[in-house]
Amino acid sequence: MDADSGDDVLPAMPLGEPVMGLTMSEVLESTHASFNTGDILMARFAWEEYTVTDAGDFISPIPKVEYPLNYYLGVLGDTGLSAYFGLKDYGHIHPGETVLISAAAGAVGSIAGQIAKLFGARTVGISSGREKCQRLISELGYDAAVDRTDERFSALLRDACPNGIDVYFDNVGGPILREVLEHINENARILLCGAVASYNNPQPTPGPDNLFQLTTKRAHMHGFMTHMNLERYDEARAEIAEWIAQGHLTVHEHRLQGIENVGRAFCDLFSGINFGKTLVELHQPNGSHPGL
Repeated sequence: MDADSGDDVLPAMPLGEPVMGLTMSEVLESTHASFNTGDILMARFAWEEYTVTDAGDFISPIPKVEYPLNYYLGVLGDTGLSAYFGLKDYGHIHPGETVLISAAAGAVGSIAGQIAKLFGARTVGISSGREKCQRLISELGYDAAVDRTDERFSALLRDACPNGIDVYFDNVGGPILREVLEHINENARILLCGAVASYNNPQPTPGPDNLFQLTTKRAHMHGFMTHMNLERYDEARAEIAEWIAQGHLTVHEHRLQGIENVGRAFCDLFSGINFGKTLVELHQPNGSHPGL
């Protein structure tokens, strides 16, 4: 990918440079006034065991580590917070409404479906394969699930949402978004969280050709970025943590060990192997907090 491509929020990474990703890290040494040895940081650093930074990267300190570190990359990190802010701020869910979630077995989707259920919704998940669809129902409490790889996808989606779709939490974009727009209700809310279906496309992906559905249904489509809500992270984490403590949220992870498996973990995301948040735990010989 050309180094000038990407967008203003997350520019493309130059070829030949380290790959960047979200990490949970411990400060081993610091000459920066804002950080001390032993601090725990959620940050966008490179795929490496040790990082030197001038604090110009995205960094969100964890002032008080109250929960397992892995939670701060998943259910209490950007993925879980994406589900929280998207549904709470823009979903405006009323009890009994139908909420549809794509990539429902992924890091964001696995939490979004459970939160929508807490808000009183009837939840329908889209995933790949019968086994994952069944797990959405049996392990995450979805009311129904639709296999996107089934050639009958359109009919299955209609059957799973007999009363139409009130809220669509979109993690994938692409052709699925087009299909969903055919089934939305009046005043539906479309929440644009991700577009994994087009991330690797060498050419721009054409947009849905049925956007007039938004007009005829008086529907709303809203994009959002979780890290724009940094000042609300504590609020969101406190509420999510309470749901976990009460047994209302189940946390699933697809975890690998060692820096040598970071590339494999990334590829697993695009092949649909993971169920829940994908994490790589790094080995730390000094016995300190493991890097994630």
